[in-house]
Amino acid sequence: MADLSDEANLIVFDADCIFCSGFARFMAKHDKQADFRFVSARSDLGQRLYEKHGLDPDALETNIVVLDGQAYTKMASFAASMKSLGTPWSLLAVVNLLPVSLANWIYDRIARNRYAFGKRSCPLPSSELKDRLID
Repeated sequence: MADLSDEANLIVFDADCIFCSGFARFMAKHDKQADFRFVSARSDLGQRLYEKHGLDPDALETNIVVLDGQAYTKMASFAASMKSLGTPWSLLAVVNLLPVSLANWIYDRIARNRYAFGKRSCPLPSSELKDRLID
């Protein structure tokens, strides 16, 4: 099983959520340097990472993006990951200009209702994602 200290450039995502798995597939496709590795939040490692970062492993209401050893959650995880992709995607990091409380409120509304927006079972991972999926 992977060591928690090997977290550099890692995305922990809810593989049962169409938004979250879509985000992971998007990142795998556009991360041309293959900097990120991916972990399902429901896996043993994903659950341990949620706990390590002070999150409820049963709620799964945020992705965790670990970039250069720094963990980001909620809207900051989106902004950090977009910024890491370079232009034009880095322009989406503009969400960092919102007050944190507002940005996280928006993120929380989407996260709490994510299963209502899309089906709960997602397609198989893309080849780009499958090759970099840890657990």
